[in-house]
Amino acid sequence: CLQEVISEESEEESNGVNLMEFSDEILLHILSYVPCTDLVLNVRRTCRKLATLCLDKSLTHTVLLQKDYKVNKDKVKQLMRDIGKEIYQLNMAGCYWLPSSTIDHVTRCKNLVKLNLSGCHVTSLRLSKMLSTLQHLRSLAIDVNPGFDASQLSSECKATLSHVLELKQTLYTPSYGVVPCCTSLEKLLLYFEILDRSREGFMLSGQLMVGESNVPHYQNLRIFYARLAPGYVNQEVVRLYLAVLSDRTPENLHAFLISAPGSFAETGATKNLLDSMARNVRLDALQLPKAWINGSGLLQHLKFNNPFYFSFSRCTLSGGHLIQRVINGGKDLKSLTSLNLSGCVHCLAPESLFRKAEDDIDSSILESLVVSCCNLRHLNLSAAHHHSSESIGNHLCQLLSRLKHLLSLALPVCSITDVAASVEKPPTTPNVVPQTFGRKVRIGIQTYPRNLGDQANQKIESSVFWALMGSLRFLETLEIIGSSFSSAMPRNEPAIRNSLPPCIRAQSVGDSEVAAISQLTYLQSLTLAQLPNILTGSGLINIGLQCQHLRTLSLANLGMMGKVVYMPALMDMLKHCKCLRDLRLEQPYFCAGAQFFQALSHCSSLQRLCIVSRSGTLQSDAVMSFMANCLEVIMCHMFMGESLTVCKNLQQSIVRSFQAERPALNVVIFPLLHEDLTEVIRDVPMRHLDEITLFKSRVAEEPPNLWW
Repeated sequence: CLQEVISEESEEESNGVNLMEFSDEILLHILSYVPCTDLVLNVRRTCRKLATLCLDKSLTHTVLLQKDYKVNKDKVKQLMRDIGKEIYQLNMAGCYWLPSSTIDHVTRCKNLVKLNLSGCHVTSLRLSKMLSTLQHLRSLAIDVNPGFDASQLSSECKATLSHVLELKQTLYTPSYGVVPCCTSLEKLLLYFEILDRSREGFMLSGQLMVGESNVPHYQNLRIFYARLAPGYVNQEVVRLYLAVLSDRTPENLHAFLISAPGSFAETGATKNLLDSMARNVRLDALQLPKAWINGSGLLQHLKFNNPFYFSFSRCTLSGGHLIQRVINGGKDLKSLTSLNLSGCVHCLAPESLFRKAEDDIDSSILESLVVSCCNLRHLNLSAAHHHSSESIGNHLCQLLSRLKHLLSLALPVCSITDVAASVEKPPTTPNVVPQTFGRKVRIGIQTYPRNLGDQANQKIESSVFWALMGSLRFLETLEIIGSSFSSAMPRNEPAIRNSLPPCIRAQSVGDSEVAAISQLTYLQSLTLAQLPNILTGSGLINIGLQCQHLRTLSLANLGMMGKVVYMPALMDMLKHCKCLRDLRLEQPYFCAGAQFFQALSHCSSLQRLCIVSRSGTLQSDAVMSFMANCLEVIMCHMFMGESLTVCKNLQQSIVRSFQAERPALNVVIFPLLHEDLTEVIRDVPMRHLDEITLFKSRVAEEPPNLWW
């Protein structure tokens, strides 16, 4: 775009405007939005002034290639040759398409202080050669893949690692990786992605290989973070990492976070570790497996300094304990900016012993939380039934509207409904659509208006959710997810064939609530899942018109399960989403045909598309035409009801036609219910799998700014 502006300089001069007459400060600010590869390899060749500005230290100090999907090996080579010595921070995370030999060119960046190679193909020998030349390196992110051998690291490489203060390591095989070499570590982030079975079907062991038993050095550790994918091997390996911590807890430890799905039992070693932490450290961030918190008095003994992040996801922590042991009467909680209570079903109730999950919440607990944590920016209350009582002024939405600093919010569908509306519209009303996959039932569909003005006449502005959306004008991320929703897309198991019915309180949530979201002018990411009363999807059109900054959209199981009733509205919406980059759709019987892809072609910025549909169909010609028209698309994942032959032929056609022009292209088209789906999933690049293909709540999933 900048080159086009410059090429039209003569026309601008005739109008009295010349881009080159702007001050250097303004031009540098404009250039900061241009990818570094374009600046160095293209823009600086347009004129002398830009040739100088494009090499300014403010533009070359930090080079971000992590989502520059057009970069290739030759561009990286030329970039490193031209400005390698000027680069101090280099982020190549998720550049899975670059060959491993590309890493060799990083050796030109002699002054590197920060380097992120997560998702890149790096062997232990290449890593050794590269790190041997980067003596100033202090922050490193790498993957540890099968075949990694720490004995191949040279003494020069180990000398560099001994000065590294921050390490992020993603493990695909049982190993300590380079952790034992990093004797000065202050921040350690571990991502365990080890599968329980090999491709040949053999069970893997969590025991470390011979030569991998070097002891990690944690004496200077300030931040410890571990995120585990499902599987017992990941649990076995993380225990080995924790064993050293249990012997001697670092005195400066202020953030201890372990994210583990399912059951992760507490052992004697982990109990000793937690007891030591309670005696010796004051924490600012905490996340523990649910089994380590449930039924224990741990929170009563832990001490906190100025906490900024808490996650009690899936814990049975009651609201009474939350107020007494964590919030501590509101003392020192103004510093808390991120709170994850996802799946914490009793967190807004005084006690959990005799309470049912569907009982009304205690509004006084939520009010105490809101008053005490008034600076919250990220709040996750999803995956639970948070039903408000009929008390006036005490609805969950009314209390949350006081959190004026919120940037991201995740709520269950049943929490946003007006109590009066749920009473007036019981689940037996004819307007409610059956939530089954069975034979289609012909029902009368109420006619809903297509524009916001008409909906205003229906008094939707008086709803508590409408008022909440109006009070959170700067919200950037919103998730409204059914409390019983589960995605059909698997992680390490077969696809889920049946879903649980929505909560009774959620039956009245539909088009008008979706329309209320259109008040969020600065919304960038939206997730809607299991909204049963979507009849036309008219609210989606309002969002497309008003939320012009929307970049990520995820829709799942909206309205009738046997028919995609919101398809016309979705197609109208997509015509206005010029900034949309990621689109994920999960809906049974979804028809990905010519009309849908024609509408989707209006999303000129779209980069990633994922469709998950049991019994869904697609038109191969329409997909090919879409890929030809949308030049920015580099990821196309479709898990439908088509035959394996149809899926394979389409996938091969896309790769054959577009791979050469789009080096980062990743295409997976496969039957959703096929027995080999898990084998296909394991080959998807982690960046796509974690960010879009797998459905999950992402609000407050990790502490803010955990890694650069």
